[in-house]
Amino acid sequence: MPLAERGNATAQYKIGVLYFDGHGVEKDYTRAHSWFEKAAIQGNALAQYNLGVLYTNGQGVEKDYVIARNWFEKAADQGYAAAQYNLGSLYYNGHGVSQDYVRARHWYEKAATQGDAVAQYNLGAFYDRGLGVTQDYVRARRWYEKAAAQGYAAAQYNLGLLYDQGHGVPQDYVHARHWFEKAAAQGLAAAQHGLGVLYNR
Repeated sequence: MPLAERGNATAQYKIGVLYFDGHGVEKDYTRAHSWFEKAAIQGNALAQYNLGVLYTNGQGVEKDYVIARNWFEKAADQGYAAAQYNLGSLYYNGHGVSQDYVRARHWYEKAATQGDAVAQYNLGAFYDRGLGVTQDYVRARRWYEKAAAQGYAAAQYNLGLLYDQGHGVPQDYVHARHWFEKAAAQGLAAAQHGLGVLYNR
């Protein structure tokens, strides 16, 4: 607290986290917002990201996607992957901005190249479905593989579908089963169903 009161941005951010999580203090989103804002104004990317989260969820402030986007952009411009992913989601869903698959892909790609598994999966889905890009099953497979290697069940399932249907790869039920099994073991119902269909053929 003494550091934060003297203007240390890292300390201000960490106090915000304590109030956000309720560690050592009562959970208080309003106070978390106040401390995050002090740090964010000084350029702390984590605080900027967390402010965006508060405005996205309406925690301690009124829900406001426009303000959330502004804070996410500041953190994203500093290379913070989670903010880049959240910006992509705002553009994908049209929250606080006009829905724009091209911009959504742009931000997902920035997060995906930093190893964000959900962004990698979403990029795969963009290429799989041709959202904001030309449909390209080969690129879809590459992004699904990256997310699947990190254990992301939805990507494992979608990889299985590509092999099951022969999209971007030679049709291969053995590989399809392999990926369905990985996703099914994590409880993904669609993958469990896909496995059942394979065994029923």
